[in-house]
This record gives sequence, structure tokens and C-alpha cells, in this order.
Amino acid sequence: MAKNKKNSKKQAGNKTWIWVLLGLVAVVAAILIINFSGGSNPNKLPDTVTVQDASTRFEQGAYLLDVREQSEWDEAHVDGAVLIPLGQLSARTAELPTDQDILIICRSGNRSGQARDLLRQAGFERTTSISGGINAWMAAGLPVISGN
Repeated sequence: MAKNKKNSKKQAGNKTWIWVLLGLVAVVAAILIINFSGGSNPNKLPDTVTVQDASTRFEQGAYLLDVREQSEWDEAHVDGAVLIPLGQLSARTAELPTDQDILIICRSGNRSGQARDLLRQAGFERTTSISGGINAWMAAGLPVISGN
């Protein structure tokens, strides 16, 4: 009888360890899923989007920020975009919405990437750069206003 009690306790102890290990596996799996699915903020946008994706998002209410210079804007820009040149952006972040996705466009995609990084450092996680900039936008046949 004493031997049966010992075996029962040993089996119960083994079952406890199995449950502890299963729990640890579940926690590690959850951490990996969170890290590989974009972290804790489901609103964070990808680093870049295509002009087609940007156009769709803009039509659905996203904010379009143009970080080119005034002379570039005057040549061609997207109707409804807001111009804040990259050199002025850090001083003008208070003008940006905190409750909307911010799509950033420049001439080719370089300055918009810099602007995205600057804004993310300032706490604007819902920002992305438009790949190819206004050049890709126009090449895709998306509408622009010229000469204003």
C-alpha cells in the first residue's frame, strides 16, 4: 500500500510538470506571435506603401502629407494633400492629426522615409512613406494638380 501512495504522488508530480511546461510553451508562443505580427500597436502602418495602396487609403480618409519644397508642390501635387516641407516638419508636428493614418509623399520616396522616421520618433506611429513618391503616383496615372 505504501508503494502505491508513493507512485501516485510521483505521477501527480509528473503531471504538474507537464502542465507547467505546456504553460511555458504557450507563453513563449504568444510572445513570438506578438513580436512577429507587428508588436503591441495594431494601428502601426508598414514602413512603405505603394501608390495604389496610398491612393485607396487617402480616399478612405487618411491624411496625405507632402514633404517636398514649395516649388516642387507648385509643379504638381495631389489635391487634398497638405504641404509641410521636410525642413519644417519637426517644428510643425502640432499641425498633424493624431487620430488618422498619415501617408507621406515626396518626389521619389527618400524624404518621405526620413519624414516617417522623424514622425515615428515624435510618437506618430500611424505613419508610412509612399514608395516612389509623386513620380510613381503620376506614372501610375493617379490624379494630380499642376501649376498651382
